[in-house]
Amino acid sequence: MKNYSANEIRNIAILGHSGSGKTTITEAALFYSGATKRFGKVDEGNTTSDFDAEEIRRKVSINTTVLPVEWKNTKINFIDTPGYFDFVGEVKSAISVSDANLIVVSAKSGVEVGAEKAWEYSDQSERPRFVFINAMDDENADFHKVVDEMKEQFGTGITPIQIPFNGADGKFAGVVDLIENKAYNVSSGKMTECPIPDDIADDIEMARAELIESAAENDEELLEKFFNDEELTPEEIFKGLEEGFVNAAMCPVFCGAASLGQGIDVLMDSILKYIPSTNVCRPEIEASKPDSEDKVVCKCDESAPFAAFVFKTISDPYVGRLNIFKVVSGVLAKDSSVYNPKKDVTEKVAHVYIVRGKEQIEVDSLKAGDIGALAKLSNTSTNDTLCAKENPVILPEIQFPESVLSMAIAPKGKGDEDKISSALAKLREEDPTILLEVNKETKQSLVYGVGEMHLDVLISKLKSKYKIEAELFEPIIPFREMIKSKVEQRGKYKKQSGGHGQFGDVLMVFEPSGDTTEQYVFEEQIFGGSVPKQYFPAVEKGLQECVQNGVLAGYPVVGLKATLIDGSYHPVDSSEMAFKMATSVAFKEGLAKAKPTILEPIAHVEVLIPERYMGDIMGDINKRRGRILSMDSDATGKKKLVVAEVPVLEMYKYCTDLRSMTQSRGEYTYYVERYDEAPMDVQNKIIEKRKAEKEAEK
Repeated sequence: MKNYSANEIRNIAILGHSGSGKTTITEAALFYSGATKRFGKVDEGNTTSDFDAEEIRRKVSINTTVLPVEWKNTKINFIDTPGYFDFVGEVKSAISVSDANLIVVSAKSGVEVGAEKAWEYSDQSERPRFVFINAMDDENADFHKVVDEMKEQFGTGITPIQIPFNGADGKFAGVVDLIENKAYNVSSGKMTECPIPDDIADDIEMARAELIESAAENDEELLEKFFNDEELTPEEIFKGLEEGFVNAAMCPVFCGAASLGQGIDVLMDSILKYIPSTNVCRPEIEASKPDSEDKVVCKCDESAPFAAFVFKTISDPYVGRLNIFKVVSGVLAKDSSVYNPKKDVTEKVAHVYIVRGKEQIEVDSLKAGDIGALAKLSNTSTNDTLCAKENPVILPEIQFPESVLSMAIAPKGKGDEDKISSALAKLREEDPTILLEVNKETKQSLVYGVGEMHLDVLISKLKSKYKIEAELFEPIIPFREMIKSKVEQRGKYKKQSGGHGQFGDVLMVFEPSGDTTEQYVFEEQIFGGSVPKQYFPAVEKGLQECVQNGVLAGYPVVGLKATLIDGSYHPVDSSEMAFKMATSVAFKEGLAKAKPTILEPIAHVEVLIPERYMGDIMGDINKRRGRILSMDSDATGKKKLVVAEVPVLEMYKYCTDLRSMTQSRGEYTYYVERYDEAPMDVQNKIIEKRKAEKEAEK
C-alpha cells in the first residue's frame, strides 16, 4: 500500500442507528475499490469489519474497526462503529480520530435515535458531518421525506448534493449531482453518466438553486455575487460548500443502496470532491506539556515533530496486544523508538502496520493524518500519546461515558477467581467503559457497564477468549443499622470451670451520636475504679467487633455513641476477653431496646432527557420512592436535566427502564450521597430476605 500524505487522506467515522447499513457501506467500498474480492454480508457473518466471534454470532457490530480504502490516488480510512448504544465507548474512540463523520440514515425508517445520537456526538466533538441516505432500493424509500425530517430535527444546514431518480421499473436507478448538474446511473453497481430524466428536471433546478444559495451563504464574496444574480462556477460552489462543511454550518446529503453496491462509488467520489483532506479538516490539535499547564500545537504536517494518539487497544490471548493509533503530526517509521509521556517509558517500534479489519499490512512508515497499528508495546494503552522524547506532548484524551449498570460477577468454576481477575483486566484494556471493583463490605466483585448487552457480551468474551464461565448477579446493597433512642444496659459475662473462671461486668449507655458517617463513638465515665483502666481497650474492642453486625438484620451499625458508666470486676477471674464478652451482651440486649432501624443508601441521580419525556420520567421517579430536587434545561438548551434523590434499592437496572421509556434518548448518572431511614414495609422485606439468606447458608 502506498505511503499517503495528509492531503491525500480522509478519516471518516461511520455513525448511525443499528441496522442502518454502516458495515454494508464499508463492505461495498472495499469490494468496489478492489481491496477485497468478495462482497461480504452481515447476515452471512463474513464481512471484513465484523470479524469478532461475538459480532458474527449476534450479527451486529460491537467494536470499532478501521477499514482503509484506496480510491483514485486517495486513501479513505473508513472507521466502522457499532450502532447499539451499549457500545458508545467505541463510537467515542472513532470520533476522536475522525476528520468528519458520515451519518447513515435509512430511506425507509428515516431519522432514528442512532442518527440523533450521531448528530449530538458530532456537535460535542465539533466534527463536520455528512449524511448518506441508505436503502434507496426499498419499495418504501422516500428520500425527500427523510430530508425534510432531518431539516426539521437538525436545521436548515441539511443540504442535498445529490437527488435520486428511478428507472422505468420504478426502482432506484441513479443520482443527479447538483453541482456538476450531471446524472449517473448506478443500477449495475458501477456508475455511468446518463441524461437527466425529464420528469425530475424541474425538481433538479429547484434543488440546485437551494444548494447554490446555501454555498454562497458561507462566503461574503460569493454571497455578494449571488445577490447580484451572477452565476456561480462549480469551483466557487465547492469553495462555499467546503467552508460551510468544515465549520459544521452545512451537512451535505448523499444517497444510495449499499446492499446492492448502488451509489457507493459515487459516495467515494463525493468524499474526494466535497470532503476536505485531514490537514484541512483538522490542521492542528492543541496538546499539553507533561507535568505542566503549558499548551502546544501539533500540526498535521509530516515535517513537524512526531506525535500519535492511541485510540483503541486490542488484547487477544492468541494474537497479543495491538495498539491502534492516529499519527497527529510528523512521521512514524519502523525500527524506531517512541516516548510515552503518561507512563514515562520509551517503547521500541519494530514493525508498523496498517489494519483492515483483522488483517495487518506491514508498511515502512506512516505520515501525519494516517491511521495504523503497533504490536507488542508493553506499557501503552488506549488514551496514551506516543511522541518524540525530545518534544514530549500529551494529546487530548477520549471522554468515555459513565458506566452506570453494575452487576456482581463470579466464576462458575472453582479456582477461577484469579483467572477471572486477569481476564477482566485484559478486556478492560480493550474497552475502558468496563469498570471493576471489589466491594470491601459485601466482598462481591462488581463489574460496571453501559447496558445489559454490554455486560452480556463481556460474559461471552470471557468464555470464548479466556475459557472462563462466569455469572452475573444482582449486587448486594450495603444497608446500615442505627438506634433512635437512649438506653442503659448492663452486660455481665460469668463462666466458671476448673481453675480460673471468667468474669466481666459493664454498665453502658447506648444512644444516637448524630453522625452516621462514623460507626461509633466510645467514651468512659468510670469513677472509683469500678472497672480498672486496663479493661477500657477491651470494652472498646468488643464494641468495635459488635458494630459490624446489627441486631435487626446483621448490617453494620452507624451513628452509635456508647458510654461505659459503671461495672465490676474480679481480681482473679476478670480478663480482657471477659470484658469483651460482657460488652457484646450489653450491645445485643441494649440495642434491641433502643428502637433499632435500618438505613438505606440514597443516590443523587441526574437524568438528561428530551422535554417530551418529562412526565414519564417524573412519574417513574415517584414510583421508585424518589424525590425530585430540580428540573432545568441543560447547557445546550435542547434537553431537560432532572435532578432527584432515589433509594439505591430502586435503581437496579434503571438504565434499561430509562431506555425503554425514552426510546434510548435518555441518559443518567448517579452516585450514593447519604443514608436515610427506610420505610417500615421496606425494612420488613430486608429483614425477611436476610433471614432467608442465613437459613440458606446453613
